[in-house]
Amino acid sequence: MISNSVAIIDYELCNLHSVVNACKYVGLNPIVTSDESVIMACDSAILPGVGAFGQAVKKIKERSLDRTIIEFIESDKPLMGICLGLQLLFEESEEFGLFEGLGVIPGKVRKISSSHGKVPLIGWRKINLSRNLLDDELFFRDIGNQFMYFVHSYYVEPLCEADVLTYSTIGEFRYCSSIARGNLYGFQFHPEKSGPAGLSIYNKFKNKISENKK
Repeated sequence: MISNSVAIIDYELCNLHSVVNACKYVGLNPIVTSDESVIMACDSAILPGVGAFGQAVKKIKERSLDRTIIEFIESDKPLMGICLGLQLLFEESEEFGLFEGLGVIPGKVRKISSSHGKVPLIGWRKINLSRNLLDDELFFRDIGNQFMYFVHSYYVEPLCEADVLTYSTIGEFRYCSSIARGNLYGFQFHPEKSGPAGLSIYNKFKNKISENKK
């Protein structure tokens, strides 16, 4: 397998073009695939996603990708979930019913109340570091106070506060905007659509891949 390879997990529910381009921009070698053997052979993986939670879970399970994703995470290789890809890592979602997720991160996906503003929330919002970073997370130390691009109607509610990497606010409402647990990272915003600040996250992910291979 080529160096700095990243499997972009394809379950046929989102446009992967911008993710592929962001990876290439920072020197990663993206491979769009749903093949278990290819995914497991890569140095890292990205779980993207745009659309409805229940439909995404159905497509993932139809392709047995749920097992593959969990095995990949258990291998301690870096995996990044983006937008719906972050939400799928949780135990369940209340989007259009109640659907079981991958259950990697304890917690639920909740609907944003219309009292917080027009839903879906579309636009730029500041992210704030929620805690002191662990030694293996220090490469994220400069992302606090950056503005990232969001498009979402639901948010993740981790059961464990230690999983929350950053939070964002809508008025007085504070919600988790990214998570970190070991080699698992997830972002509610779209780093690939967030300009230089967002691309720096892809670059940090590449650095994590290199560090993980030492």
